[in-house]
Amino acid sequence: MSPETLVAGLLIVVGIAGVVVPVLPGLVLVLAGVAVWAVPRGDALGWAVLGIATGIVVLGSVAKYLLPGRRLRDSGVPGRTIAAGAVLGVVGFFVVPVVGLFLGFVLGVYLAELARLRGNGQAWPSTRQALAAVGWSIVIELFTGLLAAAAWIGGLVLS
Repeated sequence: MSPETLVAGLLIVVGIAGVVVPVLPGLVLVLAGVAVWAVPRGDALGWAVLGIATGIVVLGSVAKYLLPGRRLRDSGVPGRTIAAGAVLGVVGFFVVPVVGLFLGFVLGVYLAELARLRGNGQAWPSTRQALAAVGWSIVIELFTGLLAAAAWIGGLVLS
C-alpha cells in the first residue's frame, strides 16, 4: 500500500469524523483525501474517482443547506432565530469545548423563539423544528462523506 493511499484513508476517516464532531471541515477533508490518492496517480481512474467524489460533495453540500432550510421556512422559524442559535453556538463552543456548540445553538434558538413568541409552550416546538433541521443537515453531510469515501474505495478496488 502506497503512502498516498494511507494518507488519503486517514484524511477520509478524519473527515467523516469531522462531520459528526463539528470541529473539523468534514467534507473538505474527505475530498482532500480522495485528491491525495488521485492526483499523484495521474491516470484516468484517479481523475474519474476525484471527479465523482467532487460531484458528490458539491451536490451533498447544496442539499445540506437547501433541504433543512426549506423545512425551517415551512415550519415558520425565522432566519434571525437560526442566526441567534449560530451566534450562541459559537460562543458555547469556546465556553464548553465541542458540546458547547450544540448546547449554545439550542439555547440560542430557544431564547430567540421565547422572546419572539412570548411563551415556553410556543417556543419549544420551534426549537424542536430547528434541532430536527440541524439533525437532517448532519445526516445529509454524513451520507455525502460516506458516498465520496465509497467512490474512493471503488477506485482502490479497480486499481
